[in-house]
Amino acid sequence: MFKIAVIGGPDTVIGFKALGLDTFPVREAEEAHKIFRDLTRPDRPDQYAVIYLEENLAEPLKADIARFKDSPSPAVILIPGKDGSLGLGQSALQAAVERAVGVNIL
Repeated sequence: MFKIAVIGGPDTVIGFKALGLDTFPVREAEEAHKIFRDLTRPDRPDQYAVIYLEENLAEPLKADIARFKDSPSPAVILIPGKDGSLGLGQSALQAAVERAVGVNIL
């Protein structure tokens, strides 16, 4: 059975926990990197179909995230943190739509 994970600051992930998603509160990018690598291990018995990742943690994980750019699973989706959006999620969405459609429609 596929699952959904959320990696981010404690204030960001708490609402997702209320929805029943697997949450991984972190305080720094290195901690997020370890969790992301663990969640995306191919030999994991419980696979994640979607991983929501707080935008401010995405930059150090750029190479790891790129491995899944053209893969249907897991879908890595960048979300804004408690301080607001950095625009990374919007940029990633725009690039994905452009790859799928062939033109920027956003």
